[in-house]
Amino acid sequence: MKKIAVIGSGGWGTAIASLLAGNGHDVTLWSYLREESEALATHKENKQFLPGVILPDNIQYTDSLEITAKNAEIIFMVTPSQATKITAQKLQPYVRDGVVIVNASKGLEQESQKRLSEVIGEAIPQAKMAVMSGPSHAEEVGRKMPTTNVIASDDIEVSQMLQDVLMCDYFRVYTGTDMVGVELGGALKNVIALCAGVTDGIGLGDNAKAALMTRGMAEMCRLGVAMGADAATFSGLSGMGDLIVTCTSMHSRNRRAGILIGQGKTPAQAIEEVKMVVEGFYATKAAWILAKRMQVEMPIVEQAYSVLFENKDPKEAVMSLMERKRKHETESDVINGR
Repeated sequence: MKKIAVIGSGGWGTAIASLLAGNGHDVTLWSYLREESEALATHKENKQFLPGVILPDNIQYTDSLEITAKNAEIIFMVTPSQATKITAQKLQPYVRDGVVIVNASKGLEQESQKRLSEVIGEAIPQAKMAVMSGPSHAEEVGRKMPTTNVIASDDIEVSQMLQDVLMCDYFRVYTGTDMVGVELGGALKNVIALCAGVTDGIGLGDNAKAALMTRGMAEMCRLGVAMGADAATFSGLSGMGDLIVTCTSMHSRNRRAGILIGQGKTPAQAIEEVKMVVEGFYATKAAWILAKRMQVEMPIVEQAYSVLFENKDPKEAVMSLMERKRKHETESDVINGR
């Protein structure tokens, strides 16, 4: 049994806490708001983000980072990407040397364009870092539906330890060492999923969505390789797996926001209507900046940026993609951007 802290009580954080507690671990779930923590303790249910899932009795709830991290051997960070830095900075004084921190959030910091494990590692240098990603809607994990994820750490023994902590009859975990690829896969697929929702909102059909997902994966891979990732990682759970589920499911807040934008809502209106954090919005800007910096061709990301931040009409963005100059497609071309 491990003593584990989960920082962030949204749907995914709650689902992770439920999974870990079900595996027999001593789990404390931290909420940003005291009233939310008290409601979870009272109802044993996250009525806002994970309704209908009754939580195990062996979860402790608090809004105190000190209480949450005290004696914790493992910490799962499941905060919105733009709150990760400040939360990690506040958490730092309470984290013991050698504690393993797992970034389970899927995003990029918009201000610095850094991966979230980098942000956490800089704020809490005494910790060992790992990342977790893959096709894992909280609504299904919370209901114990079969799910598979990947854990990556520079230290394979850390990955294997976390594999043992998480594995159960409905949650299968693979291990790896490509933290860059696993983390970028989870973040960048949100951009493509938002775009997939736009195609649905416009009513472009299945052919267009399939093309968008395929070419979107090529862009994800190109940027990932430029940043030091293994191209093969993007064919796995954190790349293709997560891309498929996020582009096709109505559980996806990114896809839902994209549908609303395709139907004529502004990005701000769409995000407000979804009533949850739309990570693809922030990741689009970060990816656009990274593409310029790394000199990587990402036409879908470029058009997404124009729609979200420059008020370009989504239909015009589609035409801009369709009218690009002729290209040749091979595996090496996909990676190298030709």
